Amino acid sequence: MSFLDRINQCKAPDLSAYLPFIVGGEVVGYVKPDFAAALKDYPDTFVCGDESVALNEHLSGPDNRTAAVGEVLEALMQRGDLPGWRGEKYKVATSFSAPTLFDIERAAVAPFGIIGYGVHLNGVVLTDDGLSMWIARRSLSKPTGPGKLDQIVAGGQPGGISLKDNLLKECAEEAAIPAIIAAASVPVGAISYVTERPEGLRRDVLFNYDLALPADFRPDNTDGEVEDFQLMELDAVAARVGEGEDFKFNCSLVVIDFLIRHGYIEADHPDYIDLINGLHGL
Repeated sequence: MSFLDRINQCKAPDLSAYLPFIVGGEVVGYVKPDFAAALKDYPDTFVCGDESVALNEHLSGPDNRTAAVGEVLEALMQRGDLPGWRGEKYKVATSFSAPTLFDIERAAVAPFGIIGYGVHLNGVVLTDDGLSMWIARRSLSKPTGPGKLDQIVAGGQPGGISLKDNLLKECAEEAAIPAIIAAASVPVGAISYVTERPEGLRRDVLFNYDLALPADFRPDNTDGEVEDFQLMELDAVAARVGEGEDFKFNCSLVVIDFLIRHGYIEADHPDYIDLINGLHGL
């Protein structure tokens, strides 16, 4: 096992096995044929052919599209074709800064292969033994990665809220980090990947932040999404990432990014360039 193994677990699949998902003439996602078969039951919303799936052109404007797609997704959820319902709306667009084409239920982002966005926070503490990192263990009831290790704070990026405001919200909900402390979080870049997961095609961009926490701070989960927290020396964090699969797949990538940025993985590491390239796979 190695850091590069974690990167290789997120390598892009052969997209020829998918059908492009087209909205307004733009490709915004990729759909597996079996999911496309379920969408054929709703021709007023989805036009499903042998080479693509398209949103019906008579649906114009974000509001009309959101309503029509929402009705279909509710029906798919009711009949068991769309598990993991979250009740959260995500923006559908060709890029992060592009205009919203419509909003979609979070559980449908991966089945449609739409680009998803999230925020991840590395919460660190400088101790007498060096740098340590607060690590969360995900709730056993989470639909993805139950019981896996995670950043102290991490969450998806819904529509209608800025990245920083979303981070502050997640800090309060997931770790009870006071806003006055969370506001000192530093944006340190982003990573991306394309990978096939049980829930569908994950095409994700994660905006990463670092936060130096007071030595006497103790995180406390308030939204039921975390089982517990532990403060781990950075050597131990690196070992858990490099030697096994204790971390959720994308959280491993966030740790590797941190280790590179802070010089823990040095430039003469044999996989250095491959690691950096692998963290920007979208």
